[in-house]
Amino acid sequence: MAQNPVNIDPTREPIVVVDGLHIVYRVYGAGGKGNAASAMSRVIKRQKRPSMTEVHAIKGLSFVAYRGEAVGVIGTNGSGKSTLLQAIAGLLPPARGGVYTDGQPSLLGVNAALMKDLTGERNIVLGCLAMGMTPQETKEKYQEVVDFAGLKPGFINYPMRTYSSGMGARLRFAIAAAKTHDVLLIDEALATGDGKFRAKSKRRIEELRKEAGAVFLVAHQLDVVRETCDRVIWLDDGQMRMDGPPDEVISAYTEATQK
Repeated sequence: MAQNPVNIDPTREPIVVVDGLHIVYRVYGAGGKGNAASAMSRVIKRQKRPSMTEVHAIKGLSFVAYRGEAVGVIGTNGSGKSTLLQAIAGLLPPARGGVYTDGQPSLLGVNAALMKDLTGERNIVLGCLAMGMTPQETKEKYQEVVDFAGLKPGFINYPMRTYSSGMGARLRFAIAAAKTHDVLLIDEALATGDGKFRAKSKRRIEELRKEAGAVFLVAHQLDVVRETCDRVIWLDDGQMRMDGPPDEVISAYTEATQK
């Protein structure tokens, strides 16, 4: 698939530049027995580890995101969406090409680390401190986070293991949204929210865009992307299929996936 040319707007401030990016995973034991028992058996017997298979997840991707943009990333499972966000966050090294950001990217994933044995209250405090907020800032933001998450009365004092997936997702987003980020990367973290919470999230994302940098959103729910983003990138097998206005890109994606 030929890569689309990158259109650069000289009148706007770039905040993320993805330049000819290639991400390659190395998977060991693909096609054979890969469980812990078989691995331990090979170690004991001093056998060589199984063969290695390379997975080319991102293939020569290039684009520029500008300060103040909310960029949706869509595509089928395995198209490279989450891989792209991890690369922008600096968690995956490029095989070739590069990713350049102005400021510190923050990745908020569906599995964002909250400690299940601690209460929601303690997770809010620890989460805010981990993002670099001072104890005083954390104290000032605490009730705002609780209110935004919309937890049932009393649940903030319960261990996280008692929360539903939706409650956990709302609390993760509420904690992340308590701070202004240079680049906020959201990977499916809004998937379990109801309509009311999505509306609040949309408003907060708009505020984050105005206050600082850019927001990237990966979501399978196309209505969430359409409502939240002002630009959409469609990935297909690790390559750029389309990049443009939400209605235009989502319509083309829907038509292609329904064939």
